[in-house]
Parts: sequence; structure tokens; C-alpha cells
Amino acid sequence: MSNIVNKGTMLPPEIAQGMINLVRGKSSLARLSAARPVSFNGNEFFTFNFDNEVSIVGESAAKVNGGVTVAPVTVRPYKFEYGARFSDEFMIASEEYQMDVLRQFAEGFAAKAARGMDIAAFHGFNPRAGAASTVVGTNHFDSVVTQTATTTADPSVDVETAIALVQGNEHDVTGMAMAPAFRTALAQLKKSGTSNEPMFPELGWGATPGVINGLPVDTNSTVSFGAGTKDRAIVGNFRDFFRWGFAKGISIEVIEYGNPDNDATAGDLKGHNQIYLRGECYIGWGILVPGAFARIVAA
Repeated sequence: MSNIVNKGTMLPPEIAQGMINLVRGKSSLARLSAARPVSFNGNEFFTFNFDNEVSIVGESAAKVNGGVTVAPVTVRPYKFEYGARFSDEFMIASEEYQMDVLRQFAEGFAAKAARGMDIAAFHGFNPRAGAASTVVGTNHFDSVVTQTATTTADPSVDVETAIALVQGNEHDVTGMAMAPAFRTALAQLKKSGTSNEPMFPELGWGATPGVINGLPVDTNSTVSFGAGTKDRAIVGNFRDFFRWGFAKGISIEVIEYGNPDNDATAGDLKGHNQIYLRGECYIGWGILVPGAFARIVAA
């Protein structure tokens, strides 16, 4: 079992893959856009905005400069970590028990990492602190996506307004991430001229379908996370203009000595017959074209 409990070990492949799948399942951003590998030193993407339409040139006629605006965006990774103390009986338990603990810890860490990526990429928050992260800086939707639609009494109209903003910049809309309250508002809409028939019956009784009216959607409390956050939904071209991915394999570290969580009250691990499990991963993201997105915000 030493290949699993040694300090800094990488997870067995089956557990690591399960964690990545959980990230895709728990994160709205991961569900609405495909993961791509991210360099540990970051990747630079260039978006080209062609300022004019193409020209038709007659025989022997002069060509003209159309003009291109180049906007480089760097997608760099951020370290996510989570740790907890356990009894050191883990070290002498059976291999089956150790694997079960590692698997359950890995699953929990994956769900937290997925939620953490959404919180940071949507709002720029350090998830644990619930406040702005100086590490993330302005690399988040609330900062760079300035197109907004204000909520009204009809959330379906709000969606159409936000979509119009994106399409006004000649971008496709490939998905929408929405807060639970916004999902509820859509579920409560009734068709006009009917006897209380819901406009979106697929949203009844708390259901969270992956598609509404042909548009891929995901419901997640991370959209409206944090005090003062006004976001209720974000629509846009997640498929082409949001980039995310892992920069390094997911690892679980088993720590037997010291005070790795800097907890003065809990004290030294060895002195209290404890070990510390720490999960770490590096996830990077970037919003390549802010104009390809719009936020629906509370009035």
C-alpha cells in the first residue's frame, strides 16, 4: 500500500479520472465548455477581430487594408487545495479501507474544486474566504463581461434580452448558467391564454434539465454566490470563447508530521495520533472574448 500512502503520491488512474468526471459534473463552466490542456506556465490565445467586411476586387484593381484588432488572453493555472485531519489508524488499516478513504476524499475534493472554479471564474472570489482574490484579479466574468440585462417580471424576456446583446456582437449563444432562483422564476412562468399551464413544464418540481428550448443550460448556486453578487444568469458562447483545463495531475498527499493546516489549537499531527490528507490540483481558465457573453443581473 506504500504506493498510495506515500507523501505527495499521485492518485491511482481510476480515482483521478473519476475526480475529473466529477469536476465536469459539478461545474457549470465545465459542463458548458470542453476542457483543454493548460500549460503550467500558462497559454496565450490570440483573438482576431476583423474590423470590416471582406471586399470584392475587380481585375487589376487595388486591394485595401481591412484592419484587424488583436487581443491576446493568457490562460494560466491556479492552485486549488483542500485538506483535513484523520486518525493515524488509516496508516495501519487494510488496503481496502485505505482505498475507500482515498476514493471518498477524492470525490469530495473534486466536487469542491469544481465549485471553486465556478466561484473564482464567475466572481473572482477565493471560495474559502468568500471575498475577492488578489491571485485571480480581474480574470472573471463579473469583471470583464460588461454587457448586462436587468431582471424584470418575465425572466424569459430577460434571457432574450441577454441573447440579443451577444448576438448583436455577432456571436453565437451556446449555453446559459443560471442561479437556482432564476430557474425557479422560469419554472413559475405561465403560458398566456391558458389555465395555469407552465411555459416550461420541464422545470417543474425542482427539475434541472440540461436543455431548455434547445439551449444547453446548467443550474448552479455558484452563479449567485457571495454577498452583494447580482448575477442571476450568464449566457454566451462558452463553447468557443471560454477556455479551461487542468495544468497538472490531481494528487492526494498523506502528511504524517507537523502542523500542515497551521492550526495552533489542533497542534502537531504526530503528537495527536493524526494524519493529514491534502488534495491539490491546478486549474486554469480564461475568457477570450468578453463581448461573446452577457450577464443577467438583479435590479
